[in-house]
Amino acid sequence: MTSIYKATEDDVSLLAEIGKVTFIESHGSSAAPEEIDKYVNEKYNPDVLGKELIDSKNIYHLIYHDKKAAGYSKIIFDSQHKDIPQKNVTKLERIYLLKEFYDLKLGAELFTFNLALSKNNNQAGMWLIVWEENHRAIAFYKKAGFTIIGKGDFCLTQTHSNPNYRMFLQY
Repeated sequence: MTSIYKATEDDVSLLAEIGKVTFIESHGSSAAPEEIDKYVNEKYNPDVLGKELIDSKNIYHLIYHDKKAAGYSKIIFDSQHKDIPQKNVTKLERIYLLKEFYDLKLGAELFTFNLALSKNNNQAGMWLIVWEENHRAIAFYKKAGFTIIGKGDFCLTQTHSNPNYRMFLQY
């Protein structure tokens, strides 16, 4: 059985743990191990995530399968981007699923949940940034109707960045 819950401050350690593991699983080959470690330790720690969770603009959800945490998402409503003329668009900032759950289509379920949440909050579309080498994610988003609208670099560390696509789905 699958369930999705809004994350609270009580979930900060779980989010940090899932964030580190899933980032390494999906992006671990994008830079040297020490750069990946530095990034995940800076971005996916309880202090940083705790501050994000208390900021009402950040909306986190956890997905569980058979009472086991399988992944999480983060969206931000009304997050404009210079390349998107529409107002009231949602940024899908993170959607991460632990690799052991890939074949269960839980990522699609979490995405569909966030898409409905966005639409129900009068948003005109959704945008995201995805690493150019994450072919699985790019194929998933294209199948969902997203189009590539631009490129940009994602700064992993002060000395390393990865090329990314900016994708958009208009409702």
